[in-house]
Amino acid sequence: MTDMQTTGAESAGRAFGGVHQPKPLPFDPTKLKGISEKLIKSHWENNYGGAVKALNAIENRLAAMLRDKDLPPYVYGDLKREELVRTGSVVLHENYFANLGGDGEADGKILELIKQWFGSYEQWEEEFKRTSLALAGGSGWVILAYNLHNGEVHNYWAWDHMHNAPFARPLLVLDMYEHAYHMDYGAAAQKYVDAFMPNVNWEEVNRRAEAALKISTA
Repeated sequence: MTDMQTTGAESAGRAFGGVHQPKPLPFDPTKLKGISEKLIKSHWENNYGGAVKALNAIENRLAAMLRDKDLPPYVYGDLKREELVRTGSVVLHENYFANLGGDGEADGKILELIKQWFGSYEQWEEEFKRTSLALAGGSGWVILAYNLHNGEVHNYWAWDHMHNAPFARPLLVLDMYEHAYHMDYGAAAQKYVDAFMPNVNWEEVNRRAEAALKISTA
């Protein structure tokens, strides 16, 4: 940021700081099974990294626009919508990359929750994959989430970065935008979904589940 942008952001408050930094990949992209290093690096740098840069630019612009007392609300509203889009993209991408790099073997608390709410792991996986393929050829996310409002666990369908159930805390996130698989599989989304499952880092998913349960209990 320039000195002028920095001063403007600081005077507007931390909400307009525009200082987000991309998180490094938490796994070795050469060791994924069925998902190439080239795809992961492109996804991380261009799509996730682009969302981080865009969010910073939007926050800086919001800080500048905030001081324009004659600005029509609908103009400001357009940028606020973009803020929500980019924030959702950053959060979901960070969750997606963090739940990759494992051995695909679910156990612990998350397996208990899956059996409790879906009857069996196999039944959950079938529904998770079916939900994923409902987004094939388009865009969106599939999110296994713990809902802090009612204590329920569901696979949620999300058409874009802004779709989410209120109070739903992501446990497992799957990116179904074509940029997440087209380089490896073209339009064959089914093959990508099948490749995703053996790479899930269930230890990370367990950490999220334990954290959600602690919040819910509190």
